[in-house]
Amino acid sequence: MGSQVNSSGSRSYSSPVRAEQARRTERRITDAAHRLFLAQGYGQTTLAAVAREAGVSAQTIYNVFGTKPALLKKVHDLVLVGDDEPIPLAQRPEVQDLHAEKDPALLLRGYAVLGRTINERVGPLFLLAQAGALGGDAELAAHVETVQGEHLIGAGMVARGVDERGALRPDLTVDGARDRIWTLTSPSVWQLLTHQRGWSGDEYAEWVGEALCDALLAR
Repeated sequence: MGSQVNSSGSRSYSSPVRAEQARRTERRITDAAHRLFLAQGYGQTTLAAVAREAGVSAQTIYNVFGTKPALLKKVHDLVLVGDDEPIPLAQRPEVQDLHAEKDPALLLRGYAVLGRTINERVGPLFLLAQAGALGGDAELAAHVETVQGEHLIGAGMVARGVDERGALRPDLTVDGARDRIWTLTSPSVWQLLTHQRGWSGDEYAEWVGEALCDALLAR
């Protein structure tokens, strides 16, 4: 820890301790928001309530996140990857290893397992937002559109991977394969099978993997 003179002659200070404190404050806020969003809904959760839950001032939340939609997206992104390390999901080792898989069937089955993990993490929050969007909440509608778009990009990467391995059904385009992957790994399908029909996570992932192989791979 220390200071250094910049080109203008003034001193700039580098404080790892301060950075870590800011990171912990941000995580307290996002954890509090996540709990409240799930417990009482997005519309009923105010930034003031989040501030009380997190033990910070409302101004701190405004300073860090700016708006409630921005806070929701940050909560989603953190829950999605499972921690607050600044590494996007696509750059995580489990995703990198998946895309390095040469066997297209194992690629699809691995993506089904990854989909299970992601849905177990973020599915409840997304489905809550989706219900609010269907109820006419414009902020949640925008959030759902963004999240679904990100999921579509991930599904497209897998579809291209299958195609590049020469394994895609000849009657399917890459876009058609992408849409099938996107649908089968959606939070809605996960919720129907694991919550409404009582399937275990293992049963869900095994079936989705099998369904992806049947839907995409050339015979």
